[in-house]
Parts: sequence; structure tokens; C-alpha cells
Amino acid sequence: MTADASLQDPPALPPQFRPEGPLVHRNAAISEPAWVQRILITLALLFLLGFLLLPLISVFAEALRNGWVTYKDALVEPDAIAAIKLTLLVAALAVPLNLVFGVAAAWAITKFEFRGKSVLISLIDLPFSVSPVVAGVIYIMIFGRHGWAGPWLDENDIKIVFAVPGIVLATVFVTFPFVARELIPLMHEQGTDNEQAALTLGASGWKTFWHVTLPSIKWALLYGVLLCSARAMGEFGAVSVVSGHIRGQTNTMPLHVEILYNEYQFAGAFAVASILALFALVTLALKSYLEWRHGDELAATRRH
Repeated sequence: MTADASLQDPPALPPQFRPEGPLVHRNAAISEPAWVQRILITLALLFLLGFLLLPLISVFAEALRNGWVTYKDALVEPDAIAAIKLTLLVAALAVPLNLVFGVAAAWAITKFEFRGKSVLISLIDLPFSVSPVVAGVIYIMIFGRHGWAGPWLDENDIKIVFAVPGIVLATVFVTFPFVARELIPLMHEQGTDNEQAALTLGASGWKTFWHVTLPSIKWALLYGVLLCSARAMGEFGAVSVVSGHIRGQTNTMPLHVEILYNEYQFAGAFAVASILALFALVTLALKSYLEWRHGDELAATRRH
């Protein structure tokens, strides 16, 4: 064999690495029989049908049971309109705050080395492990009339709890991990090479972020914003504690649904609940679209 031939003809792979070798048998060993696959798929579909799809259909069926006129009247009722507006307002305030925090936290954790990084990561995960009701109680202890800052707030006529600021704070606490947790794995995998190259070429920090970092994380960022928005509009526990349940003032849509249901106003309760379900379906549709169009980039956020 000549030197040229040795360069052109690579050596044969060992048997264990050949396609006909043990690798095929190893893959075959983890594939289930067809009947097992059908049973698992059937169980999954039955679970989704019984615990997700049927309850969702029943919400819309109950909301429209008495006709469109009753449905419309329940939604244009002043307290319902106030609840819808407050829910959208809280989401409009909480989501941008979480967006800014999430990007800043992800940037700090993935681009810099500093003492306390593990503590910051643990704090980001804290709302996942703390009950939302406990979060609401914490805000009552801090900002309530008999809380740590209560006397000072009363003296300066500042209302936090039983008002919109308390609802926004509670919602921010519950939802702030969503954006950060979507960005951290992706930015960690991307590393800092692109940013360092941009800085070496004379780009400022802001230009580096705007033209280098943001384009590479934009779909994961939008995905996190969608999840954060859905969670913010549907939050019940923490908001229930800090809101005071004041009709027309501090009742969000979930709280309004609870009040109407407890008062046996089922048509109104299911009508408002159908709007919440509609918001969830829109979020799910956008989420599915992002996963379909940008699946590879979004999948990178779930490798850790």
C-alpha cells in the first residue's frame, strides 16, 4: 500500500463500532415491543383526555350553557371587567420586570465568575419550592399594617398590601424564575467567545448585548416571557393573600372566579374562567409554534 493510498483509505472500524456490531443490538435492546408502545400511548392519551381536555371542554360548555346572551352579560359586568383589566395590568407590570431581572441574572451567572453565584442560582429557584401562599404571607409580614414596614407606610400613606402594588410584588415573586431559567442553560452553552470577540473589535457593552447576545437568545427569551405571562395571569395563592378580595379593585380573574363560584353564580364564574382558559390556549399555541419553528435552539435550554 502506497502512502497516498493510506491517506485515502481510512482504517476499518473495530467490530464494536461497526453498524452491524453490538451497537445495533444495544439500540434494539431499548426498543419496546409494539404492544407495549400502544399501551403506553393509550394510557397517555387517556390521561390527557380525562385530566386535561375534558375539564377544559367542560369549562366552555358550562360557560355557554345558558346561551351567548348570559355569557356576554357575565363578561361585561363591572366587577368582571375590573378583574380582567387588573389581571392584564398585573401581567403587563410583572412580566417586563421579570424579563429585565431574568436577562440580568442569566448574564451575570453565565458570563462572570463571582462569589455567591451558587447562592444566586438557589434564590432563582426559590419560588419553585416555596408555596405561593407562604410568599403572600411573607409580604403581609413585611408590608402589612402590623408588619416590619407597616407603621412607616401608614405614616406616609403608602399602600402595598390590599392594593395593586402588593399584587404585582406577589406575582413577580412567583413568576420571576421562568425567564431566567429559560436563558441560563442556553447562555451557558453558548459561552463568552462571541462577546469577547465583539469587545476586542471595539464594540461597547450595550452594542455587544444588542447585536451579539440578544439575537442568539431571542427565541428562548420569548419562550420564557410566554410562560411567565401565563403564570402571572393565572396566579391565585399569593395574590389571594395580599389582595384583600376587594370587589372591583383588587380581585384578579382567578379571585373573581372563586368569589362567583362560592356565591353559586356558576354562569359568571365559568364565563370568566373561560377567558382564563382562552389565554392559556393562546399561550400554548404560541409555545407550540416556537417549538416547531425553533425547536433546536429551544431544546438547548433544557439540557441542564
